[in-house]
Amino acid sequence: MAKDVIYLDHAATSWPKPPEVIRAVVEAMEQAGANAGRGSHSLAVDSGRLLVRARMELAQLFGIRNAQDLAFCYNTTMALNMAIQGTLKPGDHVIATMAEHNSVRRPLEYLRRTRGVEVDFAEVDADGYVNLSHLGRLFRPNTKLVVCTHSSNLLGSIQPVGEIGDLAKSRGARFLVDAAQSAGSLDIDVSLMNIDLLAFPGHKGLLGPQGTGGLYIAPDLDLEPILTGGTGSQSENREQPDVRPDRYESGTQNVPGIAGLLAGVRRVREWKPGCIHRREWEQVQMLMEGLQELPGIRLLGPRAGEERSGLIAFTVKGLDSARVAHRLDREFGIAVRAGMHCAPLAHEAMGTLASGAVRASVGVGTTEDEVRSLLEAMRHILGAGV
Repeated sequence: MAKDVIYLDHAATSWPKPPEVIRAVVEAMEQAGANAGRGSHSLAVDSGRLLVRARMELAQLFGIRNAQDLAFCYNTTMALNMAIQGTLKPGDHVIATMAEHNSVRRPLEYLRRTRGVEVDFAEVDADGYVNLSHLGRLFRPNTKLVVCTHSSNLLGSIQPVGEIGDLAKSRGARFLVDAAQSAGSLDIDVSLMNIDLLAFPGHKGLLGPQGTGGLYIAPDLDLEPILTGGTGSQSENREQPDVRPDRYESGTQNVPGIAGLLAGVRRVREWKPGCIHRREWEQVQMLMEGLQELPGIRLLGPRAGEERSGLIAFTVKGLDSARVAHRLDREFGIAVRAGMHCAPLAHEAMGTLASGAVRASVGVGTTEDEVRSLLEAMRHILGAGV
């Protein structure tokens, strides 16, 4: 394992994974290698039980009353597509925000083009927070869905999803939350926050492997499946079964990946998301304080001392963000992310669409020494030029 790498790209994927996550993946491949729900022999039953346990752990983490309302997906993008395409019909109107990832924007643009779905994007302020007054004015009689990222993957701003959920409910619209940057590090309760649809990854804050994630679907909401096929249930029927979660889980499940996700979720629940968030926030504050002392640095998102998730994006006057990230990697062994971060609307709102930004993101294993190393590397780059 390349432990000499200073990994500050946890907003993309958490790494390295806890040892118990790795063990769980290997054990699932060795001991529960059959298809869950596709047989009555002991190996298939063991695989099925593993999925049940993982579903129940996730339900407890997110305040989901019935674990059957949670469908496994291969990533947040798949979950968001299931939610968006399964909800909206021709002539519907949807409200999203300028902080959204392309995993929201592109499905919406696709439906705008192919189904005549009407789309509006609520403004965000200079710190990356949704303008609730503007959002409220965007509602129409045909507004069926409100989509909001819980926390921006570029700006780190944490949106008031509870307030937005209340607003959506009062206007008769469904509420979809993209928890790509919050699941595992921020407290989420779908009932308290009036969340009808929650899309989340397994490979980021939940510490699981890539290729895992899920979608919570409110019990009174029937999404039109975007993927149909074998489910191991009601095989005599021509149509997709109505029973959950089979209705939304066609095909063979990633049992080894979900086994790793189960181990990761258990670790997160042991550490508690609130405690994880506080530690990450403190490290980002340390990083922000050091960066803002350097010449030509512009920090994006909430200011120092304010609430934000465990990332900070910044620009360097006169320097290309991709070049800065390249030097950090090659000369200092520091892994960060540079460019658009698949969030062009947020860059547009911040005026950084042309330059992009460098993003450093911390995780549960990040140390203060690693934060200091990034600051020292940036001092060297700014002193030596590129």
